[in-house]
Parts: sequence; C-alpha cells; structure tokens
Amino acid sequence: MTAGAPNFDRIARPYRALEYFTLGYSLERARLHFLPRLLTARNALVLGDGDGRFLAQLLSANPGLHATAVDTSAAMLHLLRKRCAPYADRLQTQHTDALTWMPTAPQPYDLVVTHFFLDCLTQPQLNSLVERITPELAPGAIWVISDFQVPANALRIPARLFIDCLYLAFRILTGLRTSRLPVHEAPLTQSGFTCIARQTYLGGLLIAELWQTDPLQNPS
Repeated sequence: MTAGAPNFDRIARPYRALEYFTLGYSLERARLHFLPRLLTARNALVLGDGDGRFLAQLLSANPGLHATAVDTSAAMLHLLRKRCAPYADRLQTQHTDALTWMPTAPQPYDLVVTHFFLDCLTQPQLNSLVERITPELAPGAIWVISDFQVPANALRIPARLFIDCLYLAFRILTGLRTSRLPVHEAPLTQSGFTCIARQTYLGGLLIAELWQTDPLQNPS
C-alpha cells in the first residue's frame, strides 16, 4: 500500500453490516442488476470488490469465467477468497493498488468490474486508470459499474449531503482523501466505450451501468 493510501482493513468485517444498515439491500441490487448479462465473459478484471459478495455470485453463475481480483486491502481479499473458495481454481488475487498494478493476464480481459470503487478515486486517478486498462481489453469488452451519483432532480440537495457524509465517514474510518465523485462518462467515452444499459435506484442516488468497447477493434 502506498503512503497516504486509504486503509480499508479496519472496516472489512463490519462492511456488510454497515452497508445494510445505511442503505439496506440497494447497493446489492445495483451490483447484481446486470449479472445475467455477464454470463458469456471468460476473463474478468475485478477492481475493489471488497468482501467478494458480487464476485462469488458471478463465478457461481458463470462456470466458464476466470477472474483476477485486485484490492489494496489484505483483509478484504481474505474475505473475498473465503467467499469464493468453491471457485478458487478460477480466481487470482492481487494485493496491490489498482492505480499502479500492471495487468499480466495472457489473454485480454473481456469484462471489467468496478462496484462502488470509482468513487474512491480522484478525477485524474480515474482518467489514468481508464487509459491504462483499455489497451488490455478484448474487442467488445464490457465494463460494469455501480456507484453513487447526485441526481438531477428534486433529490439533488439531500443526495449531495448524504454523499458528503459518506465521504466524511470514510475519511475518518479509512483515511480516504477523496471528497467528491469523479465523472467516469468522459474518460470512458474518450477511450472508445459506449454506455449500452443503465439502471437507477433510490431516486437516482445509485446507478448501475454497462459500458462496451467497439466489438470490431480495440479502442485506443
């Protein structure tokens, strides 16, 4: 872990309970919304999946999938490996920072998963991440995202206050320095992705999206 990086180890075990206490099953529904559309993927890159609840369900539903899970938290990876133990022969874990990790898979990834991970990044970090990962992807690769957003409706002000409170809580608990949501649409579009499906929850506070590269050629 790099100096000054947030430490999610201390919230690894209570994370699930904290999530359900705060927003019930809404985050879980956002993560799983597009699961039925990921069953043809064969090589997945999963960034910051936390305790592995989504990845375990993905590996169970897609028996042909191999996955690489990258996380800075050793405690989160430990929980992820336990939850994904029945599929250990199809799972590789990397205890490192996704911002500096270099992909080493012999085959291009056809699926990228970032559930409630991009909101931990600054805008320059997100831009750099998309730029580094894109060349490692197969034509037609899918990037599935679930995250928070400030909706452009009557809930805009309470949603912004809620997100500000979440950032403050994570700063206290983990040392996370990020304090505002980055915009993922621009770097993804600039790297050749197109949003092909979108779902919102809680009046637009939560989003689930599918982005896809050009099936005919790798984006540059």
